[in-house]
Amino acid sequence: MTPDQIKTAATDLLNAEKTGQQIGLLSRRHPEMTLDHAYAVQSAQILQKLLSGRKIIGWKIGLTSKVMQDALGIDTPDSGVLYDDMLFTDGAKVPAGRFIQPRIEAEIAFVMGAPLDGDVTREEVLEATAYVCPALEILDTRIHRKDPETGQTRVIFDTVADNAANAGIVLGPQRHGPEDFDLRWTGAIVRKDEQVVATGLGAAVLDDPVMGIVWLARRMRQYGQRIEAGQIILSGSFIAPIECPCGTAIHADYGPFGAVSVDFE
Repeated sequence: MTPDQIKTAATDLLNAEKTGQQIGLLSRRHPEMTLDHAYAVQSAQILQKLLSGRKIIGWKIGLTSKVMQDALGIDTPDSGVLYDDMLFTDGAKVPAGRFIQPRIEAEIAFVMGAPLDGDVTREEVLEATAYVCPALEILDTRIHRKDPETGQTRVIFDTVADNAANAGIVLGPQRHGPEDFDLRWTGAIVRKDEQVVATGLGAAVLDDPVMGIVWLARRMRQYGQRIEAGQIILSGSFIAPIECPCGTAIHADYGPFGAVSVDFE
């Protein structure tokens, strides 16, 4: 992809977010698209977001489970950006029309007390973490999940370019030291409209949610970025995405680790 094509793709995605009208698959528009091109589109959106007054509050890691990677035919996670207007309080009501096709995932959030840059170790991630807490990620898609003409489904290049499908984040009020719990065995029972629809454990995230942060720090260095103190990092979902049409109520019970909920009006 040329620089102009990357800029156009970024602008199209931002317009889709504003208007609620999805765009076609970038992977179909640009068959030559690579993962580097996809992250370049994401970075072009970062620039435009910052110029519009948004602030980066953190990062999300996606496609961390083996099941999701196998489904997409990939062997690597992806990442996206969290902006200040994406943060919802626990128990928040998301206004109708805020998102196009919202879904949620349950995760463990890391809030950083110190920066991380490059080839870090698991121990360095734990030392740099101020606290961990339960979280919900709100997903959305500004790109069609499936091309209406050909039936072609989106691929990782589409999702990465679309900010890894990230749209919002809800943090639970509980705060724990990163070594207070065995995060591999920390999980949640997720209810949709009071019915249990998903359960999962942190071990689904690269066998250890901490390793998601290790992966992210290393990936970010490749693109001239780093994790900063104070930023929120969503370490990756341990459940499959749950569709959340208007009227949906979501509650994730993490047991002793806490709980977090959100409603879609």
